[in-house]
Amino acid sequence: MSPASHYVTCAGREIHYTEWGAANGRAVVAWHGLARTGRDMDELGDWLARRGFRVICPDTIGRGFSQWSPDPGNEYQLSFYARIAADLLDALGIGQAHWVGTSMGGSIGTVCAGGLVEPRLKGRILSLVLNDNSPRLAAAAIDRIRAYAGNPPAFDTMAQLEAFFRQVYKPFGWLSEQQWRRMAETSARRLPDGRITPHYDPAMVRQFVDHPDDYELWDDYDAIRVPVLVLRGAESDLVLKDSVEEMMQRGPGLLGLTRVVEIAGCGHAPALNVPEQLELVSAFIERCDRVPAEKTAA
Repeated sequence: MSPASHYVTCAGREIHYTEWGAANGRAVVAWHGLARTGRDMDELGDWLARRGFRVICPDTIGRGFSQWSPDPGNEYQLSFYARIAADLLDALGIGQAHWVGTSMGGSIGTVCAGGLVEPRLKGRILSLVLNDNSPRLAAAAIDRIRAYAGNPPAFDTMAQLEAFFRQVYKPFGWLSEQQWRRMAETSARRLPDGRITPHYDPAMVRQFVDHPDDYELWDDYDAIRVPVLVLRGAESDLVLKDSVEEMMQRGPGLLGLTRVVEIAGCGHAPALNVPEQLELVSAFIERCDRVPAEKTAA
């Protein structure tokens, strides 16, 4: 199965997304990580589409084929991403959706599900999968990510770019040769001098300077009243065990709605590309689809 490619205007910016499955399927939003694109969700999109879901995989503003922000200081932040998400659901006629978010995509999902920042989304997120994401992120790991994401290298050849991705994203876990090649080909853009660099706006890391507390999301998490599945890379340096333990003691965790699963052989973040990981996500979503949130325990 192959995805369809679309463009839509959200919050005044052109946003690109790929779509898997039938338009009348139950909706899932699958949102990528900080310096990545929606094509990271290809395996998940195909897996869920074969199970009757309609899967929407956006490129965040400033990433992939979505427009770069002309106002990076104000638009590269979670509240603006949530506004884009609300406009996207409205534009596609989606009343409610399940949400799967890797890293930054999980933070956007937390903001959307909490409904504090973007009230239009209150009650519209049916379940939330946080792929190596939590309401508090380790500062040392954020510094590591900023170091490579804020200064993307340029290479003469695609082979060199692929080798770079294999090194930087080794914590994703096992990827096939074909998957590594696809990552390179769907994450590359040519510079005016002909060299190849990762396909995103380096200014997006201004989020960490202009909005230093953007990823402190305990208030948003506490407001969530739907089931939450946390997939933590067993070797993650971004989502620490004490943060996950706190998630179980407050908000949806206190209500018995949060479940945590550690993914062996992965750091930050599991690639959601192998049957074991995909089955965890699909089983969780299908269960949430059958049982009302207030009756769904961890």
